[in-house]
Amino acid sequence: MELNTKLNHLSQEQKQHFIDNNISRTVAGSSLELDYSKQSVSDAVLDTLFAWARELNFEQKRDAMFLGEVINHTEKRSVLHSVLRASDERKKEVLGTELADEVIITEQKMSTLVGEITSRKRLGFSRQPIKDIVAIGIGGSYYGPKICAQALKPYSSGAVKVHYVANVDGGAIEEKIALLEPATTLVVVISKTFTTQETLLNANFFKQWLLDGGCSLAQLSRHLIAVTSATDKAIEFGVSQENILPMWDWVGGRFSLWSAVGFPLACAIGMNNYLALKEGAYEMDKHFQTAPLENNMPVILGLLGVWNRSFLGYSGLAVLPYDHALRDFPGYLQQLDMESNGKRVNHQGELVELATAPMVFGQEGTNSQHAFMQMMHQGQEPIPSEFILPLTPHHGHEEHHKTMVANCLAQSEALMRGISLEEVAEQLRTQGLPEEEVKRLAPHKVMPGNSPSVTVTMDKLTPQAMGSLMALYEHKIFVQGVMWDINPFDQWGVELGKQIGKDVIASMNGEASSIDFSASTQGLLAKYKALNTKS
Repeated sequence: MELNTKLNHLSQEQKQHFIDNNISRTVAGSSLELDYSKQSVSDAVLDTLFAWARELNFEQKRDAMFLGEVINHTEKRSVLHSVLRASDERKKEVLGTELADEVIITEQKMSTLVGEITSRKRLGFSRQPIKDIVAIGIGGSYYGPKICAQALKPYSSGAVKVHYVANVDGGAIEEKIALLEPATTLVVVISKTFTTQETLLNANFFKQWLLDGGCSLAQLSRHLIAVTSATDKAIEFGVSQENILPMWDWVGGRFSLWSAVGFPLACAIGMNNYLALKEGAYEMDKHFQTAPLENNMPVILGLLGVWNRSFLGYSGLAVLPYDHALRDFPGYLQQLDMESNGKRVNHQGELVELATAPMVFGQEGTNSQHAFMQMMHQGQEPIPSEFILPLTPHHGHEEHHKTMVANCLAQSEALMRGISLEEVAEQLRTQGLPEEEVKRLAPHKVMPGNSPSVTVTMDKLTPQAMGSLMALYEHKIFVQGVMWDINPFDQWGVELGKQIGKDVIASMNGEASSIDFSASTQGLLAKYKALNTKS
């Protein structure tokens, strides 16, 4: 608590000073480099943050995660997604021989299936090769593979197109099936329990779509693969045993890309590129485990986030990838960050004294500059930002890339530097405006600056670099969970809406009364029924 009090004191002191833009602070790890020079953070703050982390036994808690100790205490589970990208020897050290062999065999089986599909040997009911895959999941079973497939499109195998389905909006389904033919489509159902409402609704739709399209029940198994812990339910659905890939309860949904959940992604980019993605993540794991805190990229990124949120009081975090391939990465981080650390009680079930998870939002640059960045430059509160920048592109449009990089660097500079009333006034006078007009207009053009940012760079957006980037943010979340004394690996807040949703559907179907709902919900239900109930 003494260090906590010191940080509160330093935060008041820091707010009185602008960022010192003459200090260069960078740290490298795996395929990435983090520049955190444009942060409102002094050496005294950094020293105190590192000391606070050590006071909380951060290093021991980090090691406990990698060793498989039960750190997800509310669900009584280990957190071992990282072991899935480790060497086979390391898997056996952590998991034991029997479970490690199961993991290794699963990866081999996955590789065989991917090879069968990408070599066009997987045939549908009409004996035509599979050309499209519909991957059905939600949350972590959907977002991680989808954004990696998008980011790594230049590495696409070209043998098969992968379409991701999570939304239960019928419009989204119509959009997908317009692109598909039942005879050449493989449906991959991803659900740990095989009971997730949204996933099963979509899975049943596509199953019937296959049957209506000419597939017989006997041929259905050619078109179905399941990634699940509930083998019996998958078989009952129509998936054959040889087409089921297992999941494990020590791999949380947000971190499940590294398990067989990554199967559709591996089909899209090829197994070798998928393994390179895992290798990049493993390199970041090793960096996180071995680098001193003062030179540890996830630690520094996580501690800066805690400093900005909990002590400087900044409630937002803008994620700004300057690469079209990473355009959906901010949405992925919304889930990773806010579902993990959007908590209000600590490990003991007591209210956390510090503010936790920021409101994460973002958009690809340069589009963001013509949208919400107006508020970042001239709003009432600084909004920390994280720029992500591949330094060389996959395309050959050099002038476009140069302009985009220039925009990225300029925006972080502008957010830091700002422009004062005096500077604006001088610019307006130089333009020849009369003094009365200068006084009228100048206040509207002032930008206070001092908005903290970091910039994560990579030489190129390769599978290895993408794996490192994913692991960097996974470990950032863990760091912040330790500092806030919360459990980043459960998500009980997701459950209440699901439970009430079942009651709402029962009311829609006439199977239950709506009397227990609020007056607002009863009124909205009545409007729905009036327009959608068949006479």
